[in-house]
Amino acid sequence: MIKLFFRAFAPWHVLWLLLMSSQAHSHGGVAFEDDLCVINIDFMQAHFTVFQPDTRETEEFCEDIPDVTRSVFVMEYLHDLLTDMSIDFRIVRDVNNLGRFADWDDIQAIEDLEAVTVFYEQPRIEESGFYSTSYDFTEKGTYIGVVTAELPEEDRYYNAVFYFRVGGRDWGTIPLFIALAVILQLGYWVSTGGYQRWQENQTRISK
Repeated sequence: MIKLFFRAFAPWHVLWLLLMSSQAHSHGGVAFEDDLCVINIDFMQAHFTVFQPDTRETEEFCEDIPDVTRSVFVMEYLHDLLTDMSIDFRIVRDVNNLGRFADWDDIQAIEDLEAVTVFYEQPRIEESGFYSTSYDFTEKGTYIGVVTAELPEEDRYYNAVFYFRVGGRDWGTIPLFIALAVILQLGYWVSTGGYQRWQENQTRISK
């Protein structure tokens, strides 16, 4: 029965499926389209890019920001309505370890939002379609970005909430997936006679 299982589910196929599953849930409020980082502000979208010009020149980042240094956040609006809207941007420490599952309800549930806010950019309208601001990080760790858009003549708000890490990539559960794949591969090797053949080879060599 075990042998049939391993033959039906080749270990490296299992690893591929697990990694794809991890990637499918790894971007929170940020998604990738045509190799570009896209942020969803309710039904509206914008290209989202982070630069670290002091250490990485023109290299672009999305959720994994490598250095603890000045970081420039840039949004290029993909929806014309955003050019008429007042946009503000907030960065909060991920004190509740929400990670990639953080959403607007989680932000509203924070009792003292100001206490966990490390940066806040006042609302402004960017008719050019490009929004840019920067913050000089002093600590590595995980953070949550919050973008809020409002039409001046309406009392309606649209939000985007996304997780990101500063000071090194967050590998999440990928190491566990790799360990599982190694175990599955070992089981597959044993179940298909690999260990027995290895023993026989060792016996012949020792004679």
